[in-house]
Amino acid sequence: MASIEAEEDARTASIEDPPDGGYGWVCCGAVVLINGFTWGIAASYGVFLSYYLANNYFPEATPLDFALIGGLEFGCAMLISPLCTVLVRDVGRHAVLLCGCFMMSGGFIAASFAVRIWHLYLSQGVLVGIGLGAIFIPSVQVLPQWFLKRRSLAGGIASCGSGFGGLAFSLGTAAMIEQISLAWSLRIIGIIAFVGNLVGVILIRDRNHIVNPGQLGFASHLIKRYDCLLLLAWGFVSMLGYMTILYSVSSYAVQVVGLSQGRAGILTAVLNLGTGIGRPMIGFASDRFGRIEVAGILTLCCSISAFAIWIPANSFGVLIFFCIPAGAILGTYWMTVGPLCAEVAGLKEVPSFLSLQWLTVVLPTTFAEVVALYLRRPAMGRWSYLYAQIFAGLAYLIASLFMFELWRVKKRGKLMSQQPEMVQR
Repeated sequence: MASIEAEEDARTASIEDPPDGGYGWVCCGAVVLINGFTWGIAASYGVFLSYYLANNYFPEATPLDFALIGGLEFGCAMLISPLCTVLVRDVGRHAVLLCGCFMMSGGFIAASFAVRIWHLYLSQGVLVGIGLGAIFIPSVQVLPQWFLKRRSLAGGIASCGSGFGGLAFSLGTAAMIEQISLAWSLRIIGIIAFVGNLVGVILIRDRNHIVNPGQLGFASHLIKRYDCLLLLAWGFVSMLGYMTILYSVSSYAVQVVGLSQGRAGILTAVLNLGTGIGRPMIGFASDRFGRIEVAGILTLCCSISAFAIWIPANSFGVLIFFCIPAGAILGTYWMTVGPLCAEVAGLKEVPSFLSLQWLTVVLPTTFAEVVALYLRRPAMGRWSYLYAQIFAGLAYLIASLFMFELWRVKKRGKLMSQQPEMVQR
């Protein structure tokens, strides 16, 4: 009898455990496409930002307006996370994904007809951001359901799509603006985004019928846990540094180093190239050496690179040297957050915990570049971006401390669980 029960338990476990492959690799490829045609496109906004700032495209606009529009692409995407999580539960994943495809592409096409700055706020900012979130949020929940031992590797491969997408769209956007105008570059990006995202949507599948995840818009029980709060704090603070560097490198190259728009676009492309190359390797290292440990160390490395390389950079060559390794590690949050949520809170809590993560990073993703531009001091000449650079470096430094504390808590909990039970007297 006992042997029969053991066989049934083993059979149940084999059904419920992630297969670590199979159709999961097709889903991984689908998420590569989705990341490439969502975050890859969003990452190329640095090219638009540099162009807007250099050409006074909307005379009534200020530099803070353009910075906020780029922030809204990220902020609106994160803000709708509870709604997306609930809608996936109630109407289905593919319905939400398809709506996102139409909204994101429609936002870019609408932006091509903008003649006032508030038109750009609503189109390239709000509408693109909502569409991006409606595509990204349902898709990022899927991969942890398909992988266990290779979870971080799969996440690294999937997230490299944003790097290679950013590389292609940064170079392509700069060339299109120069050759065929800003308006047509926006329209073409909108059409390409729709086609690429649609293919990813068609291919992606979840395992909700097996995992039965809790899909709560706001999981209040998780914010009562110290380890979950540490992971949320890491995401919040690290995003301040991420957005500052992602969007400021291009304008720094033009306004401080004196590079052309074309070379500034190359820097944004190289930053994304580093992302595409580095993230799969980070995923492999996370599975091998520990996800929390690797995330903490890489976050600290981001701080060191900002202080040691970006601040003294005064030539195209030094900025290239900064962008390659920085691109690989700046977005550690985006590629590790899914596996980290599974490791800290458990697989069934991933959609709910991710919803909390996205809400947490709304403010930093929306306003970090606004703060960075506010910290600029044009009168300081060569050092006009110094305060913004220090801001980015300190953000990553503080974020690494949160991750190292999470590492300590988890290590202590593991050691305590290995202690023999105390004999009751």
